[in-house]
Amino acid sequence: MNISLVEMAQNAVHFGHKTPRWNPKMKEYIYGSKEGIHIIDLHQTKKRLEEALEFLKTHVEKNHSILFVSTKPQTKLLFEELSAETGHPIVVNKWIGGMLTNFSTIRSRIKYLKSMREMIQTGEIDKFSKKEKSFMIREKNKLEQAFGGIADMYRKPDLVFVVDGKRDFCALKEAKMLGIPVVGFGDTNVDPDFYDYLIPANDDAISSLTYLLSFVFDVVRSGKKKAPGKKPEEEKAPGEEETGGEKSEIAEKMKMKELEKE
Repeated sequence: MNISLVEMAQNAVHFGHKTPRWNPKMKEYIYGSKEGIHIIDLHQTKKRLEEALEFLKTHVEKNHSILFVSTKPQTKLLFEELSAETGHPIVVNKWIGGMLTNFSTIRSRIKYLKSMREMIQTGEIDKFSKKEKSFMIREKNKLEQAFGGIADMYRKPDLVFVVDGKRDFCALKEAKMLGIPVVGFGDTNVDPDFYDYLIPANDDAISSLTYLLSFVFDVVRSGKKKAPGKKPEEEKAPGEEETGGEKSEIAEKMKMKELEKE
């Protein structure tokens, strides 16, 4: 891959945060400072990016599931396109606590979401009153925001890729607790100890993110074009409880809403 130091500089990859906002553990990746801004050592960035891409490649070749996490608005569309093309799960709105460490509960909420999708798709939702339909659609939209990007993640991912380790620190922490390898970008304010493969870089500028992600996406797209880790709907994820009552749960919620009003 043609990773150019000049192109990285042109895309503002080297700009860190203001010097008071740094994490001292990032010292080895910092070249110096200018006008109160830390400057990232691009030689380190190039080296670490190459190492991270090689590691990603080994997972892609094994068709492993990679969870991409970035709640930055500027990367939302990029990750949605990647997920649609490759099937890899994504989190682009908000990290829900326990998304990895309490995965069996998260899977039950996803099953609930899928049952609501099915009701809308088949027209079964039309059996309900206008008021009930409105409530159910609102519920479905909330679940889509929270879990839509991981709806086909039937087991914990083999690897987690995080764009901003400060903003989405909870994702780093949960992956670390479970021993799931973490690859990602790290600005001068992150804790590098939470990464297995840290790529020191500007994680705010869209030019920097677009440039660096182009290499990551090229590696991911080189893999098999199917959703990784996918399993038949009728199978359960390990540790997942039988729910089977998603539709009855909807009805129960409606009753509770009515009682609250009374």
